[in-house]
Amino acid sequence: MTESPEQQRPALLPKRLRTAPAKLRTAIVRLPRWWPLPVCVLLGTASGLSYGLLASPQYEATSYAMAVAEEETGPLAALGYAQSYGRLVTSDATLSYAQGAAGEPMRALRSQVRSETSPDSPMIAVTGTSDNADKAADIANAVIEAVIVSSGHVSKDTGVKLIKFTHAMKPDQPVSPSVPLGTAVGTAAGGLLGGLVLLVRPRRAGWSVSAQVPGPTAADDHTSTTDDRELVR
Repeated sequence: MTESPEQQRPALLPKRLRTAPAKLRTAIVRLPRWWPLPVCVLLGTASGLSYGLLASPQYEATSYAMAVAEEETGPLAALGYAQSYGRLVTSDATLSYAQGAAGEPMRALRSQVRSETSPDSPMIAVTGTSDNADKAADIANAVIEAVIVSSGHVSKDTGVKLIKFTHAMKPDQPVSPSVPLGTAVGTAAGGLLGGLVLLVRPRRAGWSVSAQVPGPTAADDHTSTTDDRELVR
């Protein structure tokens, strides 16, 4: 009694599941050894292109303040206090004071503000970052004002006060990478990753240095034996 195709299908299914991994391994082994390189390049290109198209542009605006020493205070003190005030830019006290003028909560300001100081000049740079150009300038100006006000409270004790040097202006262009740049960076990163995969990937069975070096041929053995006999004579 023969079984119908519907009855044979459940019996064939487990066999196909058992042979599928073996066929997959065979197909992978037959691929050229350099196949990870183009795959990584394509993945990197797609990732960079997607980031350039989907990520929102980011704008940066920077305002500057300068530490000025009083008459009885030396210029080195102004340089030292500029370094100290630069570290206080991202403190909770400064950000809580600036959040009202910046229009951002303190938690968001922590990731949208950074400060830079110079070891050679008593200058403090405060940079605000946002996906809106006007908002980036507002953040930088609000934070620098907060630092200046804080320094004014203790200027009589320190002998150093901060003054605003420049006002942050609305940026014209975003600082985030454009679509072509993001695609190029993704392609380069994918190529680098693919090259690293090729370097660390184990060699296939049967590929060794000893197997690639040709050994002596039969003619060479015969010539060597003949020369040895002539020397003996």
